[in-house]
Order: sequence, then C-alpha cells, then structure tokens
Amino acid sequence: MNLAVNSRDAMPDGGKLTLETANVVLDEEYASKHVDAVAGTHVMLAVTDTGSGMDEATKLRVFEPFFTTKGPGKGTGLGLATVYGIVRQSGGTIWVYSELGRGTTIKIYLPLINAEAESINRQKIESVQGNGELILVVEDESGLRKLFAQMIEKLGYRVFAAGNGGEALIAVEEEKLRPDLLITDVVMPGIGGKVLAERLTRINQNLRVLYISGYTANAIVHHGVLDANLAFLQKPFNKNELAAKIREVLGK
Repeated sequence: MNLAVNSRDAMPDGGKLTLETANVVLDEEYASKHVDAVAGTHVMLAVTDTGSGMDEATKLRVFEPFFTTKGPGKGTGLGLATVYGIVRQSGGTIWVYSELGRGTTIKIYLPLINAEAESINRQKIESVQGNGELILVVEDESGLRKLFAQMIEKLGYRVFAAGNGGEALIAVEEEKLRPDLLITDVVMPGIGGKVLAERLTRINQNLRVLYISGYTANAIVHHGVLDANLAFLQKPFNKNELAAKIREVLGK
C-alpha cells in the first residue's frame, strides 16, 4: 500500500501504475553484486510508476526513516522505511530503479517457501469491554481512522475521531471535548502525536495517552520521537490487542 501511495504522489498529473508478480531465481552472480541478496528461488513483487522519478542522491536515502522529498505537511518519511523493515524481517530484499522524469520501479524479492502451511488452533479470547469512557482518536489516514473508531465503539467506549492534530486541538480547546484517553498516531503531517499529547495534557492533566504507529517502537525511540516509557501499540493490531492496551493505559 505504501508503495502504491508513493507512486500516486509521484504522478500528480496522472500516469500509469503497474503491479507485477513473478517467480524468479536469483543466481550467485546476482547475489554477489547486491548486498543482502541471497541466491535461490524467490517471489518478486514489482511496483512501477511513470512519475517524476528520483536522482541518485535521493535513491541513496529513500529507505531512511523520516526522510521525505514531499513538502511540509505532505509526508512523514516512514512509508518506504516501513516497507523496508517488513521485507527485511521476512528475509527478503528490496531494490529501487529510477530515473528523473521517467518513473520508478521498486522490486521486492521474498524467498520462496515450499513447506506446507501449518494450521493454527486459535482460542477465542473475549475482548475486555469499556464502560462508556470517551476516547479521542487522531489518525490522518481516513480508512484507518474509521476502522479504529468502529473497533473502539464495539468495545464499549464513546469515540471522537479527528483527522489531524489541529482538529483534535479545536475539539478540546474550543469545543470543550474532555476525553479520558487520547489514541494518536505518532508521526502525522503538521502537529505530531507527541506535541499534540503535550498540549492536551496541559489542558487535562488526567488525560491518558496511547501512541500508535506503523513503525516499530524501537525505531520510534531510537530516532528520538518518543520516550521509551510511553504507552505504544504498533500497527497493525487486532481488536483484542487494542482492548487490552486501552484497559492497561486507563489503569482499569
């Protein structure tokens, strides 16, 4: 999804987005010339666009956390870094091919596994229900914002959802919203989650805060975005994980 979003942003006047999959074999010669590559059979996913492309300097930094070429308020710099982390954790490799003015292709190679899938017997766990507490959810991606709001309402809480830090501040400072818990994305265009939480807790010292992000807690802490002792939940998460974390943060 992050790759497709980046391609879309690189084609503001329209263009062509191509998604390809294939079974490929990376030989020893290829592996010797590409750091992290492993020889063998892989599944390849390629995402190609006809957008603005990148120069060599940009390509060298494209997977760095918080590096972005987008204007202020338009990008967080975590999209490709998150993709890179997922691919590497899965034992795969990722490569960028791009030319200014001609577009970009990003290829992901994941090792092919021939083993049979294991069946997992999951015990049904009942989610801990809330008691009508008011939760302020701040998430800039509209689809996720709606999903989180639905999950939280089904857990027995009241929800106010905001698309950015500014909307949340208006609701609290001007409309006198008094949430019991703030659930906020860490990195957002404009006002980030940490700054938002600091401003809201000055208004309401009893406000509890739960940070969420698609990036790992270690990376967020390592880059100085959050302190290590703050409540954090990594995306994606399911309803039971969210329910347990909410109760933990609320202290009930």
